[in-house]
Amino acid sequence: MRLALSQALMNFGKISFLMFVIGLCILKTEALANNENFRFAEKANLALRRTAHLLLLKNGDSLSTIPPVKQIDANTFSIRMEHLFDYEQLPELLKQSLQMQHIERGYNVTVLKCDNGEVQLGYNFLDLNRKEGVTCGGRTQKEDCYRLQVSFISENEEPKTASGNWWLLPFGSALAGLGFIVWNRTRHRNNVLPIQAPTANMGNDSKTSLGSSVFDLINQTLISGSVTHQLTFREAKLLALFARSPNQVLERDFILKSVWEDEGVIVGRSVDVFVSRLRKMLANEPAVKITAVHGVGYKMEVFS
Repeated sequence: MRLALSQALMNFGKISFLMFVIGLCILKTEALANNENFRFAEKANLALRRTAHLLLLKNGDSLSTIPPVKQIDANTFSIRMEHLFDYEQLPELLKQSLQMQHIERGYNVTVLKCDNGEVQLGYNFLDLNRKEGVTCGGRTQKEDCYRLQVSFISENEEPKTASGNWWLLPFGSALAGLGFIVWNRTRHRNNVLPIQAPTANMGNDSKTSLGSSVFDLINQTLISGSVTHQLTFREAKLLALFARSPNQVLERDFILKSVWEDEGVIVGRSVDVFVSRLRKMLANEPAVKITAVHGVGYKMEVFS
């Protein structure tokens, strides 16, 4: 009887200690997420202020004060533009400012009137790759007070648990979650290859042909038709991953691990956003098509 009671107490102590460790991990994860959100807001603030400053300079205004950037929510930022600016200059200047801050999220841009909040102009970041230019380009802009607002696409799709109630989760579920993470990492460990490694189709200069298009990994460029696209670091890594495995289905988890794992926090939405960018760049390439495999991942089909 005493032996059984002692064993039960020992097991209870082990379970309590493990739950305590799990709780600390959860708190640490939440702290890291909050810190990441703060850093993103700071970078978005700087990018928007730089854009407003350059817009005024392009319009010959070097004296007006740049007002503070207002954060409307976790992903939306706004700055007041009381003096006329050239809307045609906005897309490229904003793109450059975001790249300087290493912000790679997708976004929507709207220009609203200060007095009533009516939308006057606006575009989506994918419009930057359109031949005809961004939406509302070339329209007459009257001198007035405007609010330049940028809404970033959220990378956090995970539902948040109620604060302070994590210990109510069943112990078995916690163990199952940990077991799945370990199994998932082990399953992919031997499948992940260095993304920078040259492929059988790449020469010493790391160039590869995708149909009639040419992808240069080192210089991060994609020449498709008569257009040369300058890729971001993540876009180049993702395209290189597809190029190494033509006509093969790549699981979403494998793509995330190969392209985004070095960021520490892996976000599923990134895959869809970046695949959409690559599709846009390869829109005029009939021999290459990136297709979604429902519930699994993506496949780059290369036709001969």
